[in-house]
Amino acid sequence: MKKIFALMMLALAMLTTACGGDDSSDDQLKVMLGSNVVSLDTAQATDLVSFEVIADCIDGLTQLDSEGRAVPAIAESFDVSSDGKIYTFHLRDAKWANGDDVTADDFVFAWRRHCQKAEEYSYMFGSTVACIKNADAVIKGGDPSTLGVKATDPKTLVVELDAPVSFFPSLMAFPTFYPINQKFYDALAEGTYGTSPDAYLSNGAFTLKTYMPGAANIQLEKNPSYWDAARVKLDGFSYQVVSSSDNALTAFKNKTLNVVEIRGNQVENVKNDPDLVKSLKIIPSGQLQYLSFNQDPKNHHAGALANANLRLAISNAIDRNSLVDNFIMNGSKATYTAIPLNFAPHAETGIYFADNQERYADWIGFDVDRAKKFLDAAKSELGKDTFELNMIYANDGGDTVIKVAQAIKSQVEENLPGVEINLQPMPKAEYLTNVTSNSYDVALTNWSPDYNDPMTFLTLWTTDGCEISEHWSNAAYDKLIADCTTGELAADYDGRWGAMYDAEKILLEQAVIAPLYTNARAMLISDNVNGIDFQATGIERVFKSAALK
Repeated sequence: MKKIFALMMLALAMLTTACGGDDSSDDQLKVMLGSNVVSLDTAQATDLVSFEVIADCIDGLTQLDSEGRAVPAIAESFDVSSDGKIYTFHLRDAKWANGDDVTADDFVFAWRRHCQKAEEYSYMFGSTVACIKNADAVIKGGDPSTLGVKATDPKTLVVELDAPVSFFPSLMAFPTFYPINQKFYDALAEGTYGTSPDAYLSNGAFTLKTYMPGAANIQLEKNPSYWDAARVKLDGFSYQVVSSSDNALTAFKNKTLNVVEIRGNQVENVKNDPDLVKSLKIIPSGQLQYLSFNQDPKNHHAGALANANLRLAISNAIDRNSLVDNFIMNGSKATYTAIPLNFAPHAETGIYFADNQERYADWIGFDVDRAKKFLDAAKSELGKDTFELNMIYANDGGDTVIKVAQAIKSQVEENLPGVEINLQPMPKAEYLTNVTSNSYDVALTNWSPDYNDPMTFLTLWTTDGCEISEHWSNAAYDKLIADCTTGELAADYDGRWGAMYDAEKILLEQAVIAPLYTNARAMLISDNVNGIDFQATGIERVFKSAALK
């Protein structure tokens, strides 16, 4: 009974905060989160919400400015060898919130730990992304001390790569590469790192004031030990998890939240409101929404999805313009490439990689007649006339995703006789478990770029790709990606660019995925709030320069 009473009191306290209690006073920035934090451990976090809160509290070697360029953070400067394979980072005088110096050993410890744990994002250290020497071997169980990173002194970090990586400095701004204070970590009970303010140590702009796993409310406060504390205007701010666009709009109107995201009909309603429209900002995003097809023949229904014609039929039966115009309505754009719109400009021409949306028009688009031809071919090849498929999606990320899932089901079933889609909504944590454990047929999912290069998407579909496994393998595709990362094209910019198009063509001709749209974010921001940086790559919102007028 004591435990039940304690839980009731905790729930009541959280509800009071959410509804505008003492902690939601008008002199504090109050920000909406669309879903719960999954983990604050950099070796386990895989979602945008978790990454954002981590980046509030911890700085890496670099950070991204408002233009998405890598600029100094904990590393005051760095040198690169003539062959582009050795980076020497010179660390500034920075402190952890407990007064300890931030040292090169903090990075060595965190990186070795990450590779040794071999969680989903450990691939970023390896040969398809950062190309850190011996990372692949360590991830597969090798000696962590062989990883190509070392501290030559407390303020000097040397990183050795297997191949030059042009975007390596921007990678260092991503939470996967953040440091951990080993002395602090070792003093914690096993498995408790990042589960409470007492079990988390910041070196960044803010520290955790209140947090528990699954909490609907998170409070941060300014870190007086932060090396760039003069830049931080806020004494602190709070997050509130709100998954409904209706509730978000209500909270904004009631001034219990002053930064919220809205979707669907709410966007149109706000555009028609002369008072609210002044607070509306459409923020471009590099996030690609797509369908993942599980091709593992051992899966319940995925034996059928191993057939390329069935996948092509589903992709061509979906009206993407209808999805963005009638259900999302926040500035998102229909997308027919595996790389999102307005992302990864060419270094010389400035043309975005996905600028030509007709590049693969023979294979992807809304074409019911073509979709039916693909379906007829699938029926002939598989010797069956009906297909029942389960589609999973996370239902705690807002009401729009529910509408999109229902629209996809309706379109596919209407345009492809004999194909049935069973919707399986679930909480995000359960959804992530399903997609990483091969327990799905079709997944309505998304991916956000970790760095400003097409490879942040293209590496997902290699044989040893990460997180969501479509159980698809193609030797030609793997070779193209290898050539672009550690092979003969790694230092050939134009050759690498062309090879990435060749790889994307394989993906879409075989409908390994069905791209749907490039996300945008419709934000309502109170007129007394300024200085929030929005980025299309990595961390989407940065509050280091945010202020209340």
